[in-house]
Amino acid sequence: MGKTIREACREVMPEVVAFRRDIHAHPEVGMDTVRTAGKVFEQLNRYGISCRMVNDNGVVAEIRGEKGDSDQVVVLRADMDALNTEERTGLPFASTYEGKMHACGHDLHTSMLVGSAKVLNSMKAEFAGTVRFIFQPAEEIGIGAKYMIENAHVTEGAGAVLGLHVEPLADCHTLNVRRGSDWAAVDHFWITIKGTGAHGATPQDGADATIAAAAIALNLQTMVSRECDPMKPLVVTIGSMHSGHAFNIISQEASLEGTCRSFDRDVYDLIPEAMERIAKHTAEALKCSAEVRIDRVCKPLINDDRAYDLLKESSGKVLLSPDDWHESKMAMIGEDFSEYGEYAPVIFGHLGCDGGYPLHSSYVIFKEDAMETGMAVEVQFALDGLEKLNRDGSL
Repeated sequence: MGKTIREACREVMPEVVAFRRDIHAHPEVGMDTVRTAGKVFEQLNRYGISCRMVNDNGVVAEIRGEKGDSDQVVVLRADMDALNTEERTGLPFASTYEGKMHACGHDLHTSMLVGSAKVLNSMKAEFAGTVRFIFQPAEEIGIGAKYMIENAHVTEGAGAVLGLHVEPLADCHTLNVRRGSDWAAVDHFWITIKGTGAHGATPQDGADATIAAAAIALNLQTMVSRECDPMKPLVVTIGSMHSGHAFNIISQEASLEGTCRSFDRDVYDLIPEAMERIAKHTAEALKCSAEVRIDRVCKPLINDDRAYDLLKESSGKVLLSPDDWHESKMAMIGEDFSEYGEYAPVIFGHLGCDGGYPLHSSYVIFKEDAMETGMAVEVQFALDGLEKLNRDGSL
């Protein structure tokens, strides 16, 4: 290629920044990423990269190396969706859509991956195997990864999958990664309690749904203190509780809504049974009934040890300084990137971009310089991953 990977990534930065600013100004949420996907598809076609639309809201691209025959595949993933958040950054390219903002940095993820694809396409004579690029919708609502797996078979043949996420509270150009459990599983639950209404002056005539709801709210915490290994964290949060309509009537119906967060797969697996048992038996003890519904938004994100070692080795070749590699901390945030881990070794890295405010803030401004580092890491990981897969057959 005649230049270093870092130099190649720096060279494409102007168009990557321009691309990022365009999609930042036009954020799309959930599955409605039609414009963004169209822009990605258009740009990749301009670069001469083989790609296809997944319906009208996702994109899959592939670059096949020309160095020799190989059926090995390394996958790089970006998410494209934004948030229902009003932007207050004052940037000249701020969101033009009221109530929508790329406050989680997915515009940087998407733009970096487009740039990485251009760099890798210029290097295809230098590697054997295939680099696959996933541009998915709906990460924020936990369904985009499954959608791409089911509709586009993006994990087929994958030997490794890398995802990068910007981290505005970390120094620009740093890469923060950890072995094993990284981000949490997310469950969204609803519990409906039904009792028997009565006059507030004669509680013996009814079955109070309010009291049952309060008891369930307290007893659910025993999932943490008595159901789980104390060395394996679990958070059970009830964010919403409603019951009754009048001050002098025993409530006949109440509802709870909340979330569970967990890192360990065994803990994740026990949540539905334990929650239903505790809720129903607590309600029955108070002459009420309870129904539980759980939406398993995403699984625990657990980084593969071999993929971790590969990313650390690859990053060491392209980071500005060896001191820019850091061990990240576990966080109770969810990420549907975990879904890819059901099919291939995965590794998730957190790219420092010095944004001043946390993810999802209306004021966060991600430093665009970080995208050069992100692209360099993605490109080097893909090359090293294919080399290892071709040599050893697996990571």
